[in-house]
Amino acid sequence: MTSKKLSWRQMVMSCGLMAVALVAFAVFGDRALATEALASSCHIGAYRLADGSFVDIGAADGSSDLRWRREDGTTGLLTPQPNGTWTSTLGWTKRPDGVTAQFSGCRTGRMTFEGMMGHRIAFEVRNVRFRGAGVTLAGRLVLPKGKRRVPIVVLVHGAEHDSALKFYDLQRMFPAMGIGVFVYDKRGTGSSGGQYTQDFLLLADDAIAAAREAKSLAGARAGRIGYQAGSEGGWVAPLAARISPVDFVIVGFGLAVSPLAEDREAIAYDMQYHGFGPDVLAKAMQIADASQRVLLSDFRSGYNRLDAVKQKYEHEPWFRYVHGDVTFALLAWPTEELKQEGPVRLANTPWQYDPMPVLRNLDTPQLWILGGQDGEAPSAETAARLSVLQKAGRPITVAVFPHAEHGIYDFETAPNGARIDTRNAPGYFDMMRDYIVHGRLHGSYGDAIVRLPSTNPIAH
Repeated sequence: MTSKKLSWRQMVMSCGLMAVALVAFAVFGDRALATEALASSCHIGAYRLADGSFVDIGAADGSSDLRWRREDGTTGLLTPQPNGTWTSTLGWTKRPDGVTAQFSGCRTGRMTFEGMMGHRIAFEVRNVRFRGAGVTLAGRLVLPKGKRRVPIVVLVHGAEHDSALKFYDLQRMFPAMGIGVFVYDKRGTGSSGGQYTQDFLLLADDAIAAAREAKSLAGARAGRIGYQAGSEGGWVAPLAARISPVDFVIVGFGLAVSPLAEDREAIAYDMQYHGFGPDVLAKAMQIADASQRVLLSDFRSGYNRLDAVKQKYEHEPWFRYVHGDVTFALLAWPTEELKQEGPVRLANTPWQYDPMPVLRNLDTPQLWILGGQDGEAPSAETAARLSVLQKAGRPITVAVFPHAEHGIYDFETAPNGARIDTRNAPGYFDMMRDYIVHGRLHGSYGDAIVRLPSTNPIAH
């Protein structure tokens, strides 16, 4: 998980702005910002607090700020103040939450968080370069200190372009819970080689290579090993496990439908969420159909139809709410730009990939964690398909956080309808910890509705 994972929607919209910012930084050399970022990075780590709990301090996107996160799911953005104190804002709201922190010198590894003293937890860390499917990838093994065997989780990416080595907080949070982690930069991102791609089979081969590297590096300390995958990784990790078995797979806010179906489901969710009925949905599906033609042509054709439906409906009140997971970008980009940038930013996406044959034949125990209010990857059809697989005897546990959106984030709704994330749902991290360590869930996890492989639902 990143400090805030980007969906395809967010990723595509931000790429241009990010490129401009990076060029400006390189040309003008903002030394003050660079110095602040370097200074704050020495505070990154997981800290054990006086009450036995821990707080993770991680990098924040594109600034010298830091993001804190607790195992209960609470999080905030820390900003340095002139007096040496860091003040926090709630989630991504930019609203003060009253949390403060102070750090000692970089070498001492001490901090005060909400009045509690804490010290940076020491882990065994090995940075490596290893061979993926035809490319060299940058990875990192992080183990709790000691000699005992521990379960190891390989973190499998979503669709983000950011460096997992820089931004994934689970690389510290899981080891603070007694779990080993192997994290690596996806090909074409961060310090890894190759070109960025959304070719699921190629990414599955990379994940398999990462799991082998993790097991080799951990040696005698390697216990159960499996994948934790978010969003797009929900297509990749089960495929990797089917090719080369592991002990478990955790899929967070992933899908058991194709990428094309995801886009259509997201458009349908958009219409329903904003209160429109079946007549409007039918019109919105015309836009989805036109978008699909462009995607399936690899951005070579279909533009006349897309322009026609856009001109037909762009002045209707519901049109501005048509987003989907990728259609929004096709509607926003000029045709010539779309022809050039589409194949690059959505490289090799298997739009019609059907994950069900893999899932029907996968014996690996799986935990699927879904958000009931996920507008990026609507969960209803996926939950229904997983239920069918459970009844067929597949070892799948399904947990739905009914009020959470993509990333299993709780959120507020702004007056303009925009969602602002406040925290991860209570029980989310505990759930993953228990499944990794014990291979099953027990007890309650916030308001999650859990359906075990026995198909007996347990509502909490």
